[in-house]
Amino acid sequence: MTVLIVATLILIIHMVIEYFRHSRNVRLIPIRIHVNGTRGKSSVTRLIAAGLRAGGVRTLAKTTGTIPRLILPDGRESSIIRLFGPNIIEQKYVFRYAASLKPQAIVMECMAVNPIFQWITERKFVKSSVSVITNVRLDHLDLMGSSIASVARSIANTIPENAICFTSESKQLPVLSQIAARRGSKIVHTKPAGITQEDLDRFSYIEHAENLALALAICEHFGIKRDVALKGMQNSNPDPGALQKFTVTSEEKRLTFYNVFAANDPESSLLIWSKITFPLAEEEKMIMLNTRADRIARSYQLIDTFSQESYDYFILTGERSEQLEHYALDGRIPKGKLIVLGEIAPSLIYERVLSLTTRESHIIGIGNIAGTKKFGAQIVSYFHKKSKGGI
Repeated sequence: MTVLIVATLILIIHMVIEYFRHSRNVRLIPIRIHVNGTRGKSSVTRLIAAGLRAGGVRTLAKTTGTIPRLILPDGRESSIIRLFGPNIIEQKYVFRYAASLKPQAIVMECMAVNPIFQWITERKFVKSSVSVITNVRLDHLDLMGSSIASVARSIANTIPENAICFTSESKQLPVLSQIAARRGSKIVHTKPAGITQEDLDRFSYIEHAENLALALAICEHFGIKRDVALKGMQNSNPDPGALQKFTVTSEEKRLTFYNVFAANDPESSLLIWSKITFPLAEEEKMIMLNTRADRIARSYQLIDTFSQESYDYFILTGERSEQLEHYALDGRIPKGKLIVLGEIAPSLIYERVLSLTTRESHIIGIGNIAGTKKFGAQIVSYFHKKSKGGI
């Protein structure tokens, strides 16, 4: 019994010491930006960090999206190796490493989905001086609640007390503003009106005007001129899950593949689909839904959402495709348009898409880029290499 009591006391003392050590590391970094939201967190984190660096602010950033990364003050990147999967305690070690580099700013993508963990991440780990909420959309309903308002309240757990929160969210702005006011914080709502198509065209990937406007407003808040921040953002590396397109010409056919896997909630995916397909007329349109075994409910939602759209083929790839096939054929997707490929080699997926194409097709990849085998990433990589003539 005595041994147990002594061990417990040692553990408690160790935890107290660790907390105070972490709090010291946090205080060593004056600018702490915590980025939360349903979609665009990784991209906005990168944009803010790039804009701050361009303005001469020594900045470290961490993304937790498609592939977790540390973006160092000189712009170089380092992968984060996780032996036991994602855990919010990871943020403590990031701050410990960050403190050794002595940055002026740190930009952290929120890695928690559970509302309680979001609260803990903000209050105990990041303690942000500036909060960022990209948007609020229906996703992770099993944890955040079944309504859009409940999702907004969950995401608002990262709004700090007596600080400032930037957001591009419009529909749930009243909810966010009410919560911020209770905490003595100010909400700044950004709009994409000042973003031109020329601004967006200078990116090497497809960036969203809302994300860019949000990041520029935050950089302006820290005294960085718009043109300086914008140039830094345009020259920065995109997130591995950023919206990209790859065009392949083969056998007098032209295929354009769009990596929309990172926008894996129905609303975001549909918005991008509409934007891509709006100017298309005679070209064939294909939806490629890549699935994860632990995200089947999300795949059901995506099938329901896209069942009313106009397309030539609906292709199922990834895990448990057979299960989704039964769901899709239950009055949602016409049998003649449904192609079930599962987890076959990306080269075979490409060949099947090529055979389905008459002259020109546009393939929009939705769903999930990851999974147990990161199968979506393999598909993206194959089309990318094919577009470069590397295969």
